[in-house]
Amino acid sequence: MCKHIPVLLNEVLKCLPREKEGLALDCTLGFAGHSEAILKNTNLGLIACDKDDEALEFSREKLRAFKQRTKIIKSDFKDIFKKINEHEIQNLRFILADIGLSSYQLDEDKRGFSKASNFLDMRMDTSQDFDAKKLVNSYHKEDLERIFKDFAELKDAKKIAEKIYSYRLKNEIKSAKELCEIIGEERLKTRKISKSTLVFQAIRIEVNKELEALKLLLKSLEKKPFKDCIVAIISFHSLEDVLVKKAFKKWAKSCICDEKAYKCTCDNNHDKGKILSKKPIQATLDEIKENSRSSCAKMRLFHFK
Repeated sequence: MCKHIPVLLNEVLKCLPREKEGLALDCTLGFAGHSEAILKNTNLGLIACDKDDEALEFSREKLRAFKQRTKIIKSDFKDIFKKINEHEIQNLRFILADIGLSSYQLDEDKRGFSKASNFLDMRMDTSQDFDAKKLVNSYHKEDLERIFKDFAELKDAKKIAEKIYSYRLKNEIKSAKELCEIIGEERLKTRKISKSTLVFQAIRIEVNKELEALKLLLKSLEKKPFKDCIVAIISFHSLEDVLVKKAFKKWAKSCICDEKAYKCTCDNNHDKGKILSKKPIQATLDEIKENSRSSCAKMRLFHFK
């Protein structure tokens, strides 16, 4: 199994509540890079979840030395608050969600995330029936265009959708490598990234319903009775970062009166806490040199009072 490098690890360590008792929640356990660091650097107990069976198996072994302080649950992060009790929720002092893929998932051929893969899968939960192969071979042309426009923000989404649709009328698309050849490696004029990379990202987001999952996680966080708890969310896509930014801004808002109201009538005490990162925290040049995938990572912090 390949080495997994957790992104923004030093930045996560800086915001850990080291002197406090209670629990930490790692909503995206992955290969336990962040979880191991939390256990080594704090006195907190750990609850961690993931929906990837390979990641869970690996991480249980990796965290074996901390077994007495660790509870690992198979779950999508959007559902984790349905699987822990109120006492655990009230004792949470740190919550981390790294909304990205692990290096292993990207590099492992059979997972079908890489453009060079001989497979076309992209499922984070391999027990899920719907995968990327079914998507590209069954979605209507208009639906392909929609996800390329909404999730990849491509101006020529219609043209790319037509390419894929025309090809599959004659041949089933069987691999990521084949799909990449259909799309081509044309780069965006304004960014150093190929259109195929963005298309693959859009397909992955659709297969795993990633934005819907993040919205549900944020909604759950908003409703829970946290006390003195820091939330750290790491995203890799502009659409994800916007969702996090808007949610944090809403939670920090004290006055909830209509913006057009003449004066405040809501008592002006509705904030849930404060934003700890006015701008997203990003990887240092040194980290990017060691792990190029960290260049897209953005972490935002919120402190529930």
